[in-house]
Amino acid sequence: MSLQDAQIRAAALGEALPFIQKFRGQTFVIKYGGSAMESEEAVERLLRDVVFLEAVGINPVLVHGGGKAISAKMREAGITARFVNGLRVTDEASIRIVEDVLDREVNPRLVKAVGEFGGHAQGFSGCDVLRAEKLPPVESDKGVTEDLGFVGRVTGVETSALEKVLHEERVPVVSPVAKGADGKTYNINADEAAAAIAGALRAAKLIFLSDVPGIMRDREDPGSLVATVRADQVDALIRKKVLEGGMIPKVQGAVEALRSGVGKTHMIDGRLPHALLLEIFTNEGVGTEIVA
Repeated sequence: MSLQDAQIRAAALGEALPFIQKFRGQTFVIKYGGSAMESEEAVERLLRDVVFLEAVGINPVLVHGGGKAISAKMREAGITARFVNGLRVTDEASIRIVEDVLDREVNPRLVKAVGEFGGHAQGFSGCDVLRAEKLPPVESDKGVTEDLGFVGRVTGVETSALEKVLHEERVPVVSPVAKGADGKTYNINADEAAAAIAGALRAAKLIFLSDVPGIMRDREDPGSLVATVRADQVDALIRKKVLEGGMIPKVQGAVEALRSGVGKTHMIDGRLPHALLLEIFTNEGVGTEIVA
C-alpha cells in the first residue's frame, strides 16, 4: 500500500469517527431484498458491513426478503408466480413454500454467514415477532378486485425477544412472515415488516437496500438522485409519478416509520459496494434520506 492510499484510508476512518460516536448503542433496522440479494458477492459485502456495525457498538436488525428464491421453488412445484400491485398472490400451497424458503433456507444461510464473518446473529421467523391480519381484497391496476390469499398486513410487533438478543449484542435476522389471530401464517411485504419493526423498536434508522440508488426525479438519469425528501413531500412525488410501482409502498412505509418514532429513513442501492457504510459513516452519503 502506498502512503497516499494509507492516508486516504485513515481519512475515511477519521470521517467515520463522529458518526460511530453518535450512533453507538442505537438500533438500525436494515431491510435487504430484491435483485440486490441475487449476487452472493453483494450479500457477503452487506453482511460484512452489518458485522462492522455490530463491532462498533451499533445494534443492527436485519429483515430479509427472498422473492427470487420463492419464485424458483414455486416453479419447481408447477406454480406460476403472480403479483397484484407488487404483492405476491399466495394460495395455500404457495404460503407453505414461502415459509419454507424464508425460514429454512434464506434465514439460516444469512445467520451462518454473519457468524463466518466474525459476527453474532440469531434467526427469527417473522411468525415469532410479527402479528398480522389478512389483507382485504385489493383493486389491481386493471380495475379488477382480487383476493390475494394468505397475504397479510402487520397489526403488531412483539419486541421482547428482539430486545433480548440486541442486549446480548447479537444481530436479529427476521423473515417477512407473520402469524394471524386465526393461527394462520401470512406472507408480509418485507418493506412493511421492516418499517413495523423499526417503529416498534424506536430505531434511530430504517434503511432499505434494494436495486435502485434512491429516489430519482428521472429514473434514467442517475444525476437526478434526490438526497433528502421530507415526509410531507411524498404525496406530491406520487402524484407527479416520481414514485411509482414498488417504490410507493417502500416510501410510504418509511413515512409511517417516521411517524412511529424512527429517527430517519434511508433508501440506498444494495448493489453498490459498502453502500451501507458509505451512507451512514460519510458526510455526503450515497442514497436518499427521508426525514420528518
